[in-house]
Amino acid sequence: MNSQEILETLRPHKQTLKERFGVEWLAIIGVFGQNEVTEDSFLKVLVKLDRPAITKVYFGVQFYIEDLLDQKVLLFTDKALEARNRPIVEREAMYV
Repeated sequence: MNSQEILETLRPHKQTLKERFGVEWLAIIGVFGQNEVTEDSFLKVLVKLDRPAITKVYFGVQFYIEDLLDQKVLLFTDKALEARNRPIVEREAMYV
């Protein structure tokens, strides 16, 4: 699955992710965002939540996306993104 297919699959689920987990926005980052996908790649997803990233919320988002895409996901919250990496990540992010 390439980055465009991932975005197209995720878009119809934005409202559900917001209602269930408080996802304000999400973006794919890393190699999927650059279309450099291999079998061993993890889908890296950056999210902004409207609530604390407690276990139920954090893993709820991660597992929801993994089940939807049948792909392992590494989930990052915008609050956990280091300041030094933020400009690079935000420039390369592909927002859903």
